[in-house]
Amino acid sequence: MLRDARDYQILFLSLFLCLGLATRDWTLKPEVIGVAIATAILTQTIFSLWHSYLSVSRAQTGELLLPAAVSPNSRISRWQLTIANFSVNWRSPLISALGLSLLLRVDHLPTMALAAFVAIASKFLLKVEGKHFFNPANIGIIAALTLTHDAWVSPGQWGEEIWYALIFIGAGGMVLKRVGRWDTTAAFLGSYALLEAFRNLYLGWTWDVWMHRLSSGSLLLFALFMVTDPRSIPNARPARLIWALSIALLTFVLRNSFYMSTAVFWALFLLSPLTIALDRLWQSDRFAWKGGRSRSPIAG
Repeated sequence: MLRDARDYQILFLSLFLCLGLATRDWTLKPEVIGVAIATAILTQTIFSLWHSYLSVSRAQTGELLLPAAVSPNSRISRWQLTIANFSVNWRSPLISALGLSLLLRVDHLPTMALAAFVAIASKFLLKVEGKHFFNPANIGIIAALTLTHDAWVSPGQWGEEIWYALIFIGAGGMVLKRVGRWDTTAAFLGSYALLEAFRNLYLGWTWDVWMHRLSSGSLLLFALFMVTDPRSIPNARPARLIWALSIALLTFVLRNSFYMSTAVFWALFLLSPLTIALDRLWQSDRFAWKGGRSRSPIAG
C-alpha cells in the first residue's frame, strides 16, 4: 500500500494519460508533457527555496534550529540554513502537471510552460492565512486560455464510453476514500445531474440525452480529481457542500445559457475565492497530507 494519497493520484493520472494516448485520437505530444512536468517541478523548487530563505531571514523557522556557530545576521549563513533545511514537495507539482497534460491542449511549448508556471506560482502568491484557494491545474488552464491564442480544452476528448466512466469512478473512489472528500464529489455530481434532469424533462428530451451529457470522461475527471483538491477547497463539510452545489449551479448556467464547453473550469475558477468566506463561517481543521511531510513550511 502507498503511504501518501497523492501517490495514488499520481499513479492513476499517469495511467489515464497513457490510456488516453493509446485509445483516443489526441494531439498531445510527449514533449508537451515533459515541459509541463519540468516547469511545474522547477517552479515549485524555486518558490520553495525562496520561501524557506525568507522564513530563515525573518527568524520564523518553525522547527528549524539555528546552529550556535552560525550567525543569523550573515547572508551566507542564512543561505546555509536555507539549504540545510530545504526539501521539495515534488508530488503536488507532478499532480498539477499531469492534470494539465490530461485536459489542456496547446500548439506551442511555451504555452504549456506558462500554464504550469501559473499553476504552481498561484499556491505561493495567492494565499489567505497560509492557504491557497485556487486549484493549481484549474488556474493554469484559465491562464493559458485567456493569455494566449493557442490553448484550448476539449471536454469531449474522452467520449462517452461507459467503461471510461467505470475506470475513472473506481480509481477516483480509491483516492477519495483516503482523502475523505467523497461528500464534495457527490454534492457536485448529484446536484448537477439533478439540474440537467429538470432541463431534460422541461425540453421533453429522451433520457439518453441526459446520460450523454453526464457520461463525459472530462466531467468525471474534474469531479473526482479537481473539485475535490483538499488543500484548496473549504475545510468544513457544510462549507464544502455549499461550495460544490454553487459550482454545479454555475456550471449548469454557463453551459446551458452561455453555451460554454469549458463551463466547469470557469465555474471553479470564479467561485474559488468563495472558499475564503466559507472557511471563516465554518471553521475546521485544515487538511494535511499524511506521509512525506516537508520540513519547511512550503505550499503543498
